[in-house]
Amino acid sequence: MGEGIGEGGPLVRGTMGIVIILALLLASLPIIMTYSTLVMTSFANTIVSSPWVKFRFTLENWRLFLEGKLAPTAGIVYTPEDILRFILNTGIVAGGVTLVVLAASVTSAYAFSRMNFFMRSGMMKLLILLHAFPGVALIVGVYAIYVFLNNYIPRDYSIYYSFIFVIIARASLEIPMAIWILKGFFDRVPWELEWATIVDGGSRLTALRTAVLPLVKPGIAAVAIFAFLAGWEDLIYVLVFLPPQEKTLATYIESQLGSGSLETTYLPVVAAAGTLYLIPTIIFFVVTQRLLLETMSGGLKG
Repeated sequence: MGEGIGEGGPLVRGTMGIVIILALLLASLPIIMTYSTLVMTSFANTIVSSPWVKFRFTLENWRLFLEGKLAPTAGIVYTPEDILRFILNTGIVAGGVTLVVLAASVTSAYAFSRMNFFMRSGMMKLLILLHAFPGVALIVGVYAIYVFLNNYIPRDYSIYYSFIFVIIARASLEIPMAIWILKGFFDRVPWELEWATIVDGGSRLTALRTAVLPLVKPGIAAVAIFAFLAGWEDLIYVLVFLPPQEKTLATYIESQLGSGSLETTYLPVVAAAGTLYLIPTIIFFVVTQRLLLETMSGGLKG
């Protein structure tokens, strides 16, 4: 039988590729339709129940949202400064979680990969066990710690303490898995590369910065995007520990959907907030997409 139609030939492989792509598109169709409906509703004069519904394009929903109005006939509930602060708060939490996770996981994963110390294997097993606990299940214990430490914080600094606590508490949930991911990347880097830097007079920190980190950039990118998304989309910890006036986009959307029934909520304005909520995550993913693809294909090259 010819190569083109034989078992494992180019024709068979091409057909299988098309089938896999169609299956993935079919599986992704509900998600695609959901996001499409959200984005179109934010630019529509009505609720778009499906991508095929006719609607009139308008920017009125975005104007109402940015002006702090919840409906066309409503007054200004939030000022434009409030909306800007909500966006900034979301960025502060997401960026803070990302920085804390990267700082803790990179140094810890390097130590687990390169150093032989007591209970190293047991601590790695403990890390993955800690990752198994859901954040909601830990909320009571975390809240007790928050209240205890809050007694020693001056009132003038309470808002800063709340943000720092939320960032550290949310980052702590992501650090165990981040260490596991990065340790695998550090394990693939040959020790000879670091040794050459040390022989030339560099310190261990110099070897890490110049010889190792450039080779584990795909792993760092994967950890960074997961940490950013965890901080950006967090609702529970932000809702519990931040003051009610210091909303993020997640708690703003929740407050609009949870303040009454969906029949009385003007959903196009909420859709505008939801669309804005999606934009940074899409941009962040597009920027790191090449490094993430390297992660999926094996991480290290050369």
